[in-house]
Parts: sequence; structure tokens; C-alpha cells
Amino acid sequence: MEKLTFYSLSSPDKLDRIGEYLYQKASKDINRKRYKFVEIAMEAMDNLLQACHAQTTLNLFVESFLRMVQKLLEDSNPNLQILATNSFVKFANINEDTPSYHRRYDFFISKFSSMCHGNNDNIELRDSIRLAGIKGVQGVIRKTVSDDLVENIWEKQHMEKIVPSLLFNMQSGDLTPVEDATVVTPPVLAEEVLRELVGRASFGHIRSVLKPLLTHLDRHELWVPNTFAIHTFRIVMISIQPQYSYTVVETLMQHLDNNFKSSPKTRTSLAVVLSKIIAIAAGESVGPSALDIINNLLTHLRTSVSTTTEITPEESQYQEALINALGEFANHHPDYQKIEIMLFIMNTVPDLSKKSKGDQMLQNILLKSLLKVGTQYSTTSFEKAFPASFLQPLLKMARAPHDPTRIIVMQIFQSLLDRHQNEKVLSTVSIKPYAALSQETPSRSDIIFTHKYGANIMQALIDSMALSEKLDSLTSSYNTAALLIVEMACGETVQEFLLFILGIQQVATTSDDLSNIHKCCLHIIAIALLTLTARVTGINNLLEYAQKIIEDRKQEATYLLPPLLDSKKSNKSYNLNLPHLAIDKMALAECLQNAGMDFNRLQTGVPYALNQIDNPGHRHSWVESVSNHMTHRNSSADLTAYNADADSISSSPGVSKKALAPEYTVDAMKRYLAEPPESVKREQQEKQKQIVRAFRESDFEDLMKRTEPKHDVIQNRLNDLFNSLSIDNKTPQNAANQNEKPIYETNFPELFYY
Repeated sequence: MEKLTFYSLSSPDKLDRIGEYLYQKASKDINRKRYKFVEIAMEAMDNLLQACHAQTTLNLFVESFLRMVQKLLEDSNPNLQILATNSFVKFANINEDTPSYHRRYDFFISKFSSMCHGNNDNIELRDSIRLAGIKGVQGVIRKTVSDDLVENIWEKQHMEKIVPSLLFNMQSGDLTPVEDATVVTPPVLAEEVLRELVGRASFGHIRSVLKPLLTHLDRHELWVPNTFAIHTFRIVMISIQPQYSYTVVETLMQHLDNNFKSSPKTRTSLAVVLSKIIAIAAGESVGPSALDIINNLLTHLRTSVSTTTEITPEESQYQEALINALGEFANHHPDYQKIEIMLFIMNTVPDLSKKSKGDQMLQNILLKSLLKVGTQYSTTSFEKAFPASFLQPLLKMARAPHDPTRIIVMQIFQSLLDRHQNEKVLSTVSIKPYAALSQETPSRSDIIFTHKYGANIMQALIDSMALSEKLDSLTSSYNTAALLIVEMACGETVQEFLLFILGIQQVATTSDDLSNIHKCCLHIIAIALLTLTARVTGINNLLEYAQKIIEDRKQEATYLLPPLLDSKKSNKSYNLNLPHLAIDKMALAECLQNAGMDFNRLQTGVPYALNQIDNPGHRHSWVESVSNHMTHRNSSADLTAYNADADSISSSPGVSKKALAPEYTVDAMKRYLAEPPESVKREQQEKQKQIVRAFRESDFEDLMKRTEPKHDVIQNRLNDLFNSLSIDNKTPQNAANQNEKPIYETNFPELFYY
């Protein structure tokens, strides 16, 4: 062997003839069953290949070598097949310096793939053949992937042999990790080769691997149960180049599209696989690709709802799996993208005007998806969590006529409002202190948000409470209102919350459409929220007043205290004509006054009422807003916002324009600045009261006259001007000269000069 090697190295031009001779000799020995000589010839070729791989003439020798390997593989003797495979693997690991243009590996791919499916009765021999086949496949992959000039292994006909062969071996093994890492079994090696294959795949070749993989799972019905499918796809997602992971999710979704007529169990398993791998892809998905995945998932949900008249348990599981996939995907995005995703989902929810059963089911499903994303979002600022474009449609859905939809909307609010994990603590309506309540003082941005949008949220809550007397619906609305108070109530916002509580009570008192039990429940919610507000804000006078009402109700009407009444269990008639047991607005204002706090908004404002129009950024009732204190004025559109505008005040009924100071000297300015602020405040409050009084007490006709536009006067004046101009044109020149007006009067009529 040493002499032969030396001769080959010293005369490289003889390599091809040496190879051809060894091939001819081994072929004869194979035919004569002299297997020991065949092994010697194969070993000689291996050694020559290793020694002479740097030679430029190696290509010609390789041809003989590969013919030799093919000859051994074609023989039925398994030992020769294993020997040939090992030789091929050695060859595959050699980096050739010169490219080969004409070499083909079709036979080797087919043969090694068939060896992977070996079914010899001897288990040990069967595993050896399968191992050899997997190693051979690995060798072909290494030899062809690195060389662009040779055959394209990513072609469909090759991948349809390689991928199923690897999966067949993987599924025959146990998915639990092997304790002895030194023992290489077919499943372990097949998994390793699959990782290598996926890792080497470029963007254009990923689908070539995935399609036969999905076909194999379909044909062998490996989706139900989906343990193997999840295991396989996890391997793919971990091995693939990160920037291509989105393609896997996309392909799996397309496969889900193609299986829309399959059984719900199959689709559920597919969706579960998707939910398990989608989180890995989420890290690489940004912008449009992220929303594209969300849109695909929502499309599948819509298809699921539209194709079924009745939701079966299996179909429900499928929808749940899709929602979980959506939640998993959103969870791995930054918070700002979660808001975009929630907004995107919100825009796909059918409008409340669509009242068909299918639309209602779709509303619930999409809102559940929204809730899934909302639970993953960690709120820091309410302004960011509730942008106007998201809040407005959400508040509309809070007034949905059917209970399940409203409850889901309330849960969305709870997940986004609850920054201190109080949702479970506040899930029961109670007048007792909540022991585990966690809270902190609202920040300035929270207070601004409350001033800006708090009224709209509270208005929606009142409307929601009035829609149903069912316990779960009322409890969810109470939970949301309680979280709102815990997160936002403070000295600056307490008046708004008290008007909200009075509004709940007023609905119970004045609405004729509600049952007695429903009214009792609203009274109970009002007193529970009052005690909570008093404890959260630390206003003892308010708490004492609430406790006094509670004690009186214990004596006379325990049905106006928690727990909430269940309409199914209670058929009694309750006396609700007990005004002395109700929360009194003036008494609340007095409590705030005694605590040294501002009470003007509460004293002059009107409690919230049913069905007032929402407009985020504007208070629900601008006339009631005028008495809001200047220092606590929010950015909502109330009358106080225009106090500085002299023209606006002059056009308001009953308010005269303030005369300017007769002179603007330094002394006059000093005197003006030295005026005590109290007098300024009193003057402003007086103006506000005058405006309110004028709009509340004046007759409608009087208000019309005062506020009617002045365009008639202008029109008359213009007519006069045009008439005078036409008359001037008709008068003779001499008459014009006699009655000539001063030039400034002609060019500038009285209306325009000073």
C-alpha cells in the first residue's frame, strides 16, 4: 500500500489508470463473491483518495472511485453497502481544489434514501443499514451544497426522497433525550442531519425542505397527536437562519389554508404547532411582516366562524389554538408593537350595527384575540395604552347589546388598566376594605388622561351597567370601574368619580326600563364604589358619610347592600322609594369642603346620565363643565377654556364685555397686578354662573335671538352699498360734482372707518 501510494504521488498522471484497474478487479471479485478482496480494493482506493486529494488529476480517479462505491451499493450484501457508504462519507469530507462539471449524485441520493428505510429482520443489522443510509445522505448534502457547479440537491425530486427518509427515522425513535450521548442511533443522527440540511438552506430553498416535510406529516397522519410535528418544527425553527424563520410560519399558515376542509382536530393540531413555533419567529418579524402574520391568523378565525353554523367543542378548540398562537406571537413583540397589533385587531371587529349571529360570534372571537394580546401588554402609561383611535371603538363595543361581548370588552379594559394586579382582588362587589389592594398615587400623565378621557370611559360603564341585570355582566362592569378608581382617583379627579357614582344611582332612581332587582344592584354598586373611592383617596369625611349610609341601609334596606342580587333566585318586590338612604350630592360636596378640597365641579355639575354621546377629547356635557376650577381644568372642551377670549364672552348671553382700563400707565398696571387672586377667582366664577344661568333659565326663543347669526345685518348693509353704487353711476357728472362727498367717505364707508 505504501509503494502504491508513493507511485501514485510521484506519477499523478497514472491515477486514473490505477483507479480503473482497481474498479475492474473489484467488480470481478464481487461477481465471484470474494468479498475480502473487494474490501482490500476499497480500502486501497480510500487511502489513495486521502493521499492524492490535492492532485489536479484527482477528478479522473474520483470517477473510478464513485463507480466502485456504486458497484458495492448495488450488491445485495448489506456489509458491502455499509462499506461503500463509509467510503463515500470519507470522500464527502474532502475539499476538492478543482471543480467537477459532470458528476451526478442521483443514484446515491436514491440508494441512501432507500437504505434509510431498511427493514431487515435483524434489528442490529437494520439499524446499521439505516445509520449508513443517513450518513450517506449527510455526505451527499455536504458534497453538493458547498459546490454550486454540481447537481442542485434542493430540487423537488431530491428533497422528496431525503426529507421523508430523515423523518421516517426520527419518528421511529423516542423523543426523550438519550442518556448515553456516545451511542448514535438512527433517530438521533437523522435529527442531526435534518438540522444541518435546514441550517444550510438559503431563503429560496426553505420551502423545498418544508413542502415534503408537510406532505410526510399529512400522509402518515402525524398531526393528531401532534407531539412529533411540534418536535420537528421546533428543530426546523431552531436550525434555520433567523432571518428566514418567518417563511416557516408563512408556509405552515398556507398549509392550514389548504386544510380548511380537514377535521377540526387536524386543524387544531396544526394551529397548536403554529402557536408553539410562532414565538421563535416573532423576534425576527417587524412592521408589515408582523401585521401580515396577525392578519393571516385573523383570516383563519373569520373562516372558522363563517363556515360553521354551530360552534362545536372541536371547532372551539381550533379557534382557541389560533388565539393562543396570536397571543404567543404578540407576546414576543415590544409594547409599542402590541398596541399596533391591538389597534389592527380592533379595526377588523364587525360593527355593532351588524346583528347577525355570525357577526356576533366573530365579534366575540376577535375580541378574545384582542384580550389575549392585551393580557401580554404591561401598561405603564394610560395615554399609550389607550390611544384615541383604539379607545373610541372599544367604548362603542362596551355598549354592545349582548352580554358576552360586553364582558370580553370589560376584561380588555381590566387587563390594560390593572397595573398593580388588583383585578382578582376587586372581582367581588364589597363595602369592606380590600385587604390585598395595591395602589400608588396617580402620576401627572394619569391625571391628564383622566381629565381627557375618564368621562368617556365612565359614561360607557354606566351605559354598560344599565344594559343587563345578569350578575357576571354587572360584576365585570364593577370590576372595571373599581380598577379605574384605584388607578386614577386622587384629590384632582375625585369630583369626576363622585359624579360617576351619582350617575349610577340616578340611573337606578329615574330609569323606568329597569327591573327592581337591576335597580337594587346599581344602588349596591354605587355605595361600594363610594366606599372604595373614599378609601383610595384617603378622604375620611367621605368615608364617614358612606359608613353612615351603610348603617342606615342595614337598619332599613339590607337589599341595597352587597352582595349583588341574582334575578334568577330572587322574586321579591323591593321598596326603592327611600330617598333618605340614597347618596346625596350636596352632602358629598360638603364632605369635600370640610376636607379642604375643591368641590365646585361636584356642586354645580350634573351626574352622568344614560346614552350620552362619546367624543374622546371632549367632555360629555359642555354646559355642566363651566364650573370646573381653572387650576384643575382639563383639556376637554368646556366653557372655561374660552374665558380669556374677550370676543367669545361678549357673544355669550347675559355677560357683558369687560371694559379695558381707561389708561395703561405703569401705576395702573401695578394696581392691576396687585389685585388679590381671590377677587379674580370670584369674578371668574360669577361669570361662569351667569353663563350657566343664562343657558339654563332663559326661554328657548330668547336664546335663539341672542345667539342667532348676524349675517342678515351684513347682508342688508351690502345691499345698501351696492344700491348706492348703482345710483352714483346713473347721476350726471355735474350733479356728481355738486354733491361730491369727501374721498374718504366714498372709499371707506362709515362701517369701516374710525
